[in-house]
Amino acid sequence: MPSGGPGAAGPPWSSGVRRRADGEVEVAGVTAAALAAEHGTPAYVLDEADFRARARAYREAFEAAFAEVGAGLDVYYAGKALLTIGVARWARSEGLRVDTASGGELAVALRAGVPGSEIGLHGNNKSDEEILTALDTGVGRIIVDSLAEVERVADLADRRGVVAPVMVRVTTGVHAGGHEYISTAHEDQKFGLSVAPAPDGGTSPALVALEAVVDRASLHLLGIHSHIGSQILDPSGFEAAARVVLQLRADLARRTGALVEEVDLGGGYGIAYLPGEETLEPGPVARDVAAAVAAVCAELGTALPRFSVEPGRAIVGPAGLTLYTVGTVKPVTVADDDGEFTRLYVSVDGGMSDNIRPALYGADYHAEVVGRASDAAPVLARVVGKHCESGDIVVHQVMLPGDVRAGDLLAVAATGAYGRSMASNYNGLTRPPVVAVADGASRVLVRRETLDDLLALDQG
Repeated sequence: MPSGGPGAAGPPWSSGVRRRADGEVEVAGVTAAALAAEHGTPAYVLDEADFRARARAYREAFEAAFAEVGAGLDVYYAGKALLTIGVARWARSEGLRVDTASGGELAVALRAGVPGSEIGLHGNNKSDEEILTALDTGVGRIIVDSLAEVERVADLADRRGVVAPVMVRVTTGVHAGGHEYISTAHEDQKFGLSVAPAPDGGTSPALVALEAVVDRASLHLLGIHSHIGSQILDPSGFEAAARVVLQLRADLARRTGALVEEVDLGGGYGIAYLPGEETLEPGPVARDVAAAVAAVCAELGTALPRFSVEPGRAIVGPAGLTLYTVGTVKPVTVADDDGEFTRLYVSVDGGMSDNIRPALYGADYHAEVVGRASDAAPVLARVVGKHCESGDIVVHQVMLPGDVRAGDLLAVAATGAYGRSMASNYNGLTRPPVVAVADGASRVLVRRETLDDLLALDQG
């Protein structure tokens, strides 16, 4: 979003963000100043129309591409990115199902009115209570993550007198994603069961678990699940993982006669966080993956299963921004191998408690002054928070107007995913509200926490 000129912003901002001729920035027709005046700062701001358009684009692109090769497909919104009652309702109204990763997320989806049959439950360490809630509410798929969990789900289903629909999560050995911590298909991590042979050359853990599900009368083997990572910009990883999973499906059928009916290819589709970055568009990746799975099934001589995918960040990430108020502005002289230079430290009224990703992953974001125009020459700046941590960085490096000052409104783009869902009360800060904006009006989806909320939990 060029600081100087009016007009639509473009990536990494949502489609409803534009800078007016007077320099103010608005989201879906509501100015940043109006949002700050009504809701305070910091605040998470969601462009509802942008969220809906991205959800629709993923559903339509993947449904069309897989229909072309003769396969059905469901799109699950990955709630871990951001799940509120309102967001879950948006997703469902656009034809998406909802994927959850805990009892809490499951409760939100159910409260939003999402039928249990349209919900998936993930988790590498589900409690008995979470599993029983899934069984009692008719959750459509429980993704089991270990051999021990196969037995636990089976025993709890026996207790309830029901048959549990399960998918087995496997690790394909395909490594993808923007950081080691969010690359989830390599073997040395906590998720899933490896498709690689056991160390003694025996049956792979994934195949052992799949056969164990087939052997339990209280379990229905719905399918196989794979998730290879997050912030993926190269679709070849999805194609490689799909080949591994479909081969595993064929191997299981040869050994047991059970050809599973569904394969989930996970999510992790990348987005633009900085101006000029590319995003993974749903149309091309859907067509590439659909063609790949059709070719693999033809090679293996197996019928195409029903597929599912789980975009989260790709839908809600670009739809959101975080609005802050600038406080202290401090020039700092920095020395490196090329000599000395000045970096402007711009402190805002939030920080790592509302966006932990820069501190946790070194994630990059883009920020702009959004409450006014400025003709001042841009200077190198670092946007930081108010926490007692030197690593409390919101934006590592960005060019801001040289006259940035206390009281300015600052927006950070593409924070819709994982900002609120990973937020904390570090240093006793209260979590910001989630504010939806559409058609020139705003409304609160999740209210701002108060000090009374914090103190209400403290029993003294």
